[in-house]
Amino acid sequence: MAIVSKAVPVPELVPVKRALLSVFDKTGLVDFAKALSERGVELVSTGGSYKALKEAGLAVLDISEVTGFPEIMDGRVKTLHPKVHGGLLSIRDDADHQKAMSEHDIVGIDLFCGNLYPFEDVVASGADYATGIENIDIGGPAMTRAAAKNHAYVTVVTDPADYDAVISELDANGGKAPLALRKKLAQKAFARTAAYDAAVSNWMADQLDEATPAHRAVGGSLAEVMRYGENPHQTAGFYTTGEQRPGVATARQLQGKTLSYNNINDTDAAFELVSEFDPARTSAVAIIKHANPCGVAEGASLKEAYELALRCDPVSAFGGIVALNQTLDAAAAEEIVKIFTEVIIAPDADDAAREIIAAKKNLRLLVTGGLADARAKGLFVKSVAGGLLVQSRDNGVVDDLDLKVVTKRAPSEQELADLKFAFRVAKHVKSNAIVYAKDGATVGVGAGQMSRVDSARIAARKALDATEAAGLSEPLTKGCVVASDAFFPFADGLLSAAEAGATAVIQPGGSMRDDDVIAAADDAGLAMVMTGMRHFRH
Repeated sequence: MAIVSKAVPVPELVPVKRALLSVFDKTGLVDFAKALSERGVELVSTGGSYKALKEAGLAVLDISEVTGFPEIMDGRVKTLHPKVHGGLLSIRDDADHQKAMSEHDIVGIDLFCGNLYPFEDVVASGADYATGIENIDIGGPAMTRAAAKNHAYVTVVTDPADYDAVISELDANGGKAPLALRKKLAQKAFARTAAYDAAVSNWMADQLDEATPAHRAVGGSLAEVMRYGENPHQTAGFYTTGEQRPGVATARQLQGKTLSYNNINDTDAAFELVSEFDPARTSAVAIIKHANPCGVAEGASLKEAYELALRCDPVSAFGGIVALNQTLDAAAAEEIVKIFTEVIIAPDADDAAREIIAAKKNLRLLVTGGLADARAKGLFVKSVAGGLLVQSRDNGVVDDLDLKVVTKRAPSEQELADLKFAFRVAKHVKSNAIVYAKDGATVGVGAGQMSRVDSARIAARKALDATEAAGLSEPLTKGCVVASDAFFPFADGLLSAAEAGATAVIQPGGSMRDDDVIAAADDAGLAMVMTGMRHFRH
């Protein structure tokens, strides 16, 4: 049964006479507290916050002076007290509440300023289980939620970025906080504690190897309000989870206009793909359009890799995203800027490359400081009507798989290298995915078709277009290999690849008709290996 609200009118303006300040992040704290004090607000504080304010010469009460009870248990218990929570939760216009406050010597707290232990940062740094547990804040969220619930009378401030706005509102309203501000800050406070609890619960589930906990919370912090979403009539925001995975969410943008919703989605796809390629082994470049690769290549240099990637589909590459697995240099930058490109993302960029890119004012350049770990665990979340689909990140890497030759002919050394390359790329192509590759470069990509044979035919058709654009006399697919993200349910898709010029095949296997497909491969003289791992990507 729901608790029925007392019919007490909510005041439009509430005087701020007493403030409780208890923060971990002390950015701007002293200036904020000083501004409050100058406006006649009594200050109460705790622990390190109290020390910082006292050292700044401000008149401030220690929380123990308010509660009459010392901090105990290494500070675990200091604010969990009726004189704190009564001061935050009391309904000022309720006679019974006022009577209780009088009887128990409770003074109302009109403003609570608090932020939480840096749990997300601590666990992201690789802290052990005990350290993670110790950095779960209890008193902070309790006070934040209490103040937010009672925003009819209390202003709750959880973000240093709001300090100036709070002072401005107090000045504009004669030392009183307006209801609109209190509501806005209360919503922000609840969102913060929700994201915090999500981080804690997901971390604990991971620590316990609990893949499907009874409740799954997802939280994030607003990084940017987008002009619009996937289409102009949709609203959107970009939220970060705190995961310290190199990529678009943690990258530093060196130049260019603001990233759009589609830019972020495509840039993430591009960088996740190029992170599959060890920079100590090879230079690699991926060109992405609409979250699908239109060209991927390895090379002796980034310039060579880019040129080979571009050759695969120069038409689709226009207006695309370029991701590199090594520091962007001048030679590669000069090639990339020859066509319209939306975003370049790389671990870093040298000074000469930055100067070249700077001439294209709208071109975004992002540096990540490193590559993403393709083998790292993580969560992938997708919304459906009324629910969330949550799965582990696809962290399968072809180098770790036991590849089985299932045909009479085994692939040559070069074919095997290209097969691994093609399967590495196919993992990042929308299903049904077919990837033709030769000499460490894609020569045709078929993505997102309802039929695998259609993907094979589309990839071959695009390869012919690329052959014509490059002015070559024979198809790029002649002598190539082909990768399929899932098994061939029939031999038709395999035979289409053979017709295009493929000599070797890599696929997961597992079809009821594997024997038929293997027989067809033998009849066509193809070498085929099976990985035992599927890479559907929807």
